Amino acid sequence: MTIYTISIITSTGYPYYNLNIKNLPKGIKLYLRFLDYTQSHIIQELDRVASFELNAGLISALFEFAKNMDKKINTLEFKSRSEEDLKVLLNQRQKYEGDVLITCQSETYLLNASVQQKIDLIYDAIISSKIPLESADRIRLKEEEKIIEILTDKAARNHVLNNQDSLRNLSKTFLKAMGEYGLEGICITSFDLSPIMAFGEKHAFKDIEEILRNIGEIPVVDALEWKYRQSFHKREQVWVYIVNSGIGITVDGLFEPYFYLLFADPQSYLADFPARLTQDFNMVLG
Repeated sequence: MTIYTISIITSTGYPYYNLNIKNLPKGIKLYLRFLDYTQSHIIQELDRVASFELNAGLISALFEFAKNMDKKINTLEFKSRSEEDLKVLLNQRQKYEGDVLITCQSETYLLNASVQQKIDLIYDAIISSKIPLESADRIRLKEEEKIIEILTDKAARNHVLNNQDSLRNLSKTFLKAMGEYGLEGICITSFDLSPIMAFGEKHAFKDIEEILRNIGEIPVVDALEWKYRQSFHKREQVWVYIVNSGIGITVDGLFEPYFYLLFADPQSYLADFPARLTQDFNMVLG
């Protein structure tokens, strides 16, 4: 489980709802992701003085936030928008009628598009009917359970657990056959790359999160394709093959494909093995 908290507020700062799903891990870098569900507004250019004053206010507020919450902020990442980005943004925001901002604290390696889709589900199923938030009823227990199920990939996890015996037998066979070619471990993740189940003796489940944190930017991988990246664990180099299975489960109309991760020695030679594993795993999970 790699999304740790979710907060729902308005753009004016009204604190509607907050949920701590899991304690934050200590001593690692996390992302605070911002998801905007406010009505569209005309975006105006600020002059230098106004821009500086706005920037100063932001820095001051963040400094106080970090100090009071015992957090350390090293870097803030911004992306300047092109004209095309602004057009897309305005078109997307036409469908939002209220004033809702949703943030979540999560692992850095999660696929941002998939996190966005999870939050979209929560907004459409629960939050949109409560606008305006300032006068809305509180989140009910059943609704909170729904939020947790979406953020923790309950349906995807249950499907893997229901087929774990077949998956373990396959993984044992694969690791025995491919071990001499450098294969060290296998992991199944949800569609945002949250680990669900791991196989192999070299990398424990908690080690996999460290390996993923050390990859850097995770590439986009199309269905039934794979890409590999370099990572590190305990100062040892690890090759990580990231495979988009192309199959998965559907939650409230959202298709959520599984990813298969292969951990290998830097000198490994896996050839077409990712395709073979994908075919056999897909026969179990498809």
